[in-house]
Amino acid sequence: MFSGAGVFAEGVIIALVIRDVIYLKADATTYEAFQQEGSAPFSYSAKGRKRVINSFWRMPERLYDDPDELAVWAEQALAVAQRAAAGKAKSSGKKKQASPRARAR
Repeated sequence: MFSGAGVFAEGVIIALVIRDVIYLKADATTYEAFQQEGSAPFSYSAKGRKRVINSFWRMPERLYDDPDELAVWAEQALAVAQRAAAGKAKSSGKKKQASPRARAR
């Protein structure tokens, strides 16, 4: 799928490692923290267009030298990944209703 590796914890992906850069799982609850660190979401070019993946943001450089703070950020990434997985499970668990035409048959 991509030229990198996924980092998993408790059955969910919490980070990507691409070209020696770590990108942590993020959502609306954590975007601001990444922005305050000067970080940006993962992006790549395909078919002449830049694509941005907001669900993974570049890990702040300072965390490479601060394992305690990195653990805090990793726990947040895990929480984000668990929320995302729970949301997907909830939406895939809904029964599809038959269309009115199908029910009439």
